[in-house]
Amino acid sequence: YVRAASMAEAGANANDLAFAARAVLADVMVIGRQPTSAQLDRAEALSRAALEKSPDHVEGQLQLAIVLSLRARPMKTGEAMRSGYGEEARDLARNVVRIDPENPWGHGFLAVWNVEVVRRGGSFGAGFIGASLKSGASHFAAARKAAPDDIAIIWQYARALVALDARKYGKEGAALFDQIARLEARDPLEKALKTRAAVLADTLKADPARAEAMAADWL
Repeated sequence: YVRAASMAEAGANANDLAFAARAVLADVMVIGRQPTSAQLDRAEALSRAALEKSPDHVEGQLQLAIVLSLRARPMKTGEAMRSGYGEEARDLARNVVRIDPENPWGHGFLAVWNVEVVRRGGSFGAGFIGASLKSGASHFAAARKAAPDDIAIIWQYARALVALDARKYGKEGAALFDQIARLEARDPLEKALKTRAAVLADTLKADPARAEAMAADWL
């Protein structure tokens, strides 16, 4: 992914720049931990450069939304709300699905965004910025309809549910992990996510509280 990002970065058009940003973030996702500031800076610069060339570029908007959500992730709830990253990421992803209503990754992002906002702000706080579990489930259903075998989409939503409340949503998360186990990984990222899902599924059975903490820490 690092090599792919460097090769694409040399390109002059929005597609190349957005692909480079995606490759940088894919490398982060394989590792599964919060990226460094340098990685986020690079991915943000690439995605913004793509949008400078093409303001409504779907992939550029999606990658920038992911970067902003990752920037907000380690922040305390109040700091994250003041940063505006969450709302900007939401608006970018909403624009993606406005332009491309069947975009699975736009819907997948919004599915997780809704669950994460509820986890951090509670249902009451989430309501202030238009987030809800119902909306998250709706976006997840749209993402699955468009890309039923995409391991990353299933993993991220299942992980978010377990991080929210492993006892309350563990059964749903476990069912999604079982679906991942039956799918064939198509690339190194999906292979890493499939392994991660198996570990979290086993932990969920043995120790839901520990699984909840792991799910909140992993990407």
